[in-house]
Amino acid sequence: MTLYDQLADKVLHGEEITNAEALSVLESPDADLLPLLHAAYKVRKHYFGNKVKLNMIINTKSGLCPENCGYCAQSIVSKAPIEKYPLLDQKEIVAGAQRAKDLNVGTYCIVMSGRGPTNHELDVVVDSVKEIKEKHQDMTVCACLGILKPGQAERLKEAGVDRYNHNINTSKNHHKNITTSHTYDDRVRTVNYAKSMGISPCSGVIIGMKETKEDVIDMARSLKVMDADSIPVNFLHAIDGTPLEGTNELNPRYCLKVLCLFRFINPTKEIRISGGREVNLRSLQPLGLFPANSIFIGDYLTTEGAERNYDYQMMEDLGFEIDMEPLNTERATAN
Repeated sequence: MTLYDQLADKVLHGEEITNAEALSVLESPDADLLPLLHAAYKVRKHYFGNKVKLNMIINTKSGLCPENCGYCAQSIVSKAPIEKYPLLDQKEIVAGAQRAKDLNVGTYCIVMSGRGPTNHELDVVVDSVKEIKEKHQDMTVCACLGILKPGQAERLKEAGVDRYNHNINTSKNHHKNITTSHTYDDRVRTVNYAKSMGISPCSGVIIGMKETKEDVIDMARSLKVMDADSIPVNFLHAIDGTPLEGTNELNPRYCLKVLCLFRFINPTKEIRISGGREVNLRSLQPLGLFPANSIFIGDYLTTEGAERNYDYQMMEDLGFEIDMEPLNTERATAN
């Protein structure tokens, strides 16, 4: 039995791995990659079998953001030549849900740039979600609208929003190096606020922003403490014109080790391979589904995703199947 099998068995018996064990995963020799993936897969298979959850984003408002996040092409400090537009109308948002349904996508993510929604923007999202839920009752709707003000989570819940995403992005210690226009605690408060209203909490990270391995471990543990039901793991796709332009710290093998770590620390949670998988995992993308059980289909906010046929072929070739089971909202509320 390998060290990694021992870690998997420890996790499956309800024990937490130590910081030293977590670091050994991130620092494991590349020659150990397949045994490590096998051990992470034991945990993933125990809780999720060979099923893969599909998510799709609609960027309902692009650019025009007053925040100074160093990774983001939509931020006020970005010089990236992206398309900028105000909030889409209800018809366009609802049409996006139909496209997701046609692609067997279980979770439709309504995302908008900005610090947080205005009352008018929230009205449009609320009305859109109500119509989506009338047409697609089993579709999981996730909203990602920034920092919520009092009363807004209640309205989203009432409209039928199942999940709210607000990523911590990095560790609390490293946060000040990535953005100063809001705090790490601002982000945690929004996730906890949505959770307190019975909305399933979704929060994730961006790997490759000059953080330490200890920061990565801290991120995974923080999300465990927050009890995030869904954890998107993004890998930095450094965009020209952003403060992190030219940053290129990652390789496919390290990205896989990170996914294994997140599975060991958050064994029962949806681990989603998210933005940057195409440029960072490259030819090793299929191996990411051994620790992770979720991916995005289609494009991201300002960057292109994989060819759609590639993702479906990848799952078929692996012998995995699409998970169409709707979110258990009662369980989300209980958490």
